[in-house]
Amino acid sequence: MTMLEAETTAVPRSRVVAPQQTHRRWQLLGLLVADLIAANVAFFLAYHLRYTYEVGGNVIGESYVAYGAYLPLQALFVALCLFGYQMRGSYRSRLALTSEAVSVVNTTAVSTMLVFAFASVVHYSASSRLAFIYAWLLAMALGAATRIAMRLVRARAHHTGVGAERVIVVGSNRLARMVMQLLAQQPTLGCRVLGFVDDVPSGDFGRFRTLGRLEHLPVLAREMAADRVIVALPASRHEEILEVLEQCRAQGVALSLVPDLFELRLSHVAVTTVGGIPLLELRESGISAGNMVVKRALDVLLSLILIVALGPGLILLAIAVRLDSAGPIFFWQTRLGRDGEPFRCVKFRSMRVGAEKEQAALQALNEADGPIFKMRDDPRLTRVGRYLRRTSLDELPQLWNVLRGEMSLIGPRPPIPEEVERYEDWHRRRLEVVPGITGLWQVSGRSELNFDEMVMLDLYYIENWSLGLDFQILARTLPTVLAGRGAF
Repeated sequence: MTMLEAETTAVPRSRVVAPQQTHRRWQLLGLLVADLIAANVAFFLAYHLRYTYEVGGNVIGESYVAYGAYLPLQALFVALCLFGYQMRGSYRSRLALTSEAVSVVNTTAVSTMLVFAFASVVHYSASSRLAFIYAWLLAMALGAATRIAMRLVRARAHHTGVGAERVIVVGSNRLARMVMQLLAQQPTLGCRVLGFVDDVPSGDFGRFRTLGRLEHLPVLAREMAADRVIVALPASRHEEILEVLEQCRAQGVALSLVPDLFELRLSHVAVTTVGGIPLLELRESGISAGNMVVKRALDVLLSLILIVALGPGLILLAIAVRLDSAGPIFFWQTRLGRDGEPFRCVKFRSMRVGAEKEQAALQALNEADGPIFKMRDDPRLTRVGRYLRRTSLDELPQLWNVLRGEMSLIGPRPPIPEEVERYEDWHRRRLEVVPGITGLWQVSGRSELNFDEMVMLDLYYIENWSLGLDFQILARTLPTVLAGRGAF
């Protein structure tokens, strides 16, 4: 999600805001020190790999160079790495993970080449090509490890409220809700959403509270000690946007504006120029026809690997289902796939036979909102079925649906026809792609999210699909299943 930020600098607020800024300075200082150590350790280890352990070939007597001769080059290498990180913005703002990875690879590569070029030009005695290659590879690995560790520490600190910005969102439309979800799902961004305000009547959105009307914003920002206000209003409400800007300036609160460009299609807007005139170009959605071919190939390959690897376990689960209660091993149900096409979805049976006919009598106990039905202690579950639901193992037979092309490993969950009949128009966009066994909302809260939050995450996935995002979801699926949070 791209945000156009407008920082406001005005009269200081009466309350103390220094702690959050202090934490930010300490984080940047910590990253700087970590980079300094990582670059030095990388060069030190590179020397010993080449000259002490002779990795890459024997070092004959006249080729041996003492470590002291490499110290000036090491100092230059470290200085260039730190300068490169600074030029790429690592010490000024938090970069996205992919941008940070590119920064580490490029910075260490350029620094290595410059140091080697300098040593070659001046005919410096310490100029082993292998030593420099090792220095680059180690600096790249240690630099990446450093940033991952810093992100984990920062996420942990922000999870406990340390150093996180306190944010109020202005707006209650789909764009505002997506902003709140993204901030909540990415703790490394360091934002704690306090709630949202808007003059349009709206109740709470899942875990996010409605705090009041726009006129209440100055009081709310002061009493709730807000550090930032994020405005996600339609461009048609420009007068209200200007009013919020003035209020933030008077309060000394940082302000961020989310551009109103076809709402969730922000990630597919490119800025180009023709004769100096800026133009906004809409790019193709992430899951295009070509991307679908790649995604399908990976689905087939990974599904076959999983079926072979999990085969013995699947057989044991099938036996357990059969011995636990009377009825078939598998449960077949009509679900809707891409473009609303019906297909037969298969799962391990987790309920007693005839459970579907009993749902109407249990409707008053439904714990989910929207068109879906969820019960934490559903009396229709069998003993084995309760375990299967809690661990999501009941869904493993859907690998067969993946092989048939009816489902994907990653994507929105396939709905039943009765649910789709109750969809609002914007909900139906989740039917644009092939449904999946796991997806973004399943690893972001599962049944603890309300229905609108689930759909918003599905739409975000559709609009921002990439192979990297699919692998991230796959990597997060197993820890989420093992933790058992929100599963029922």
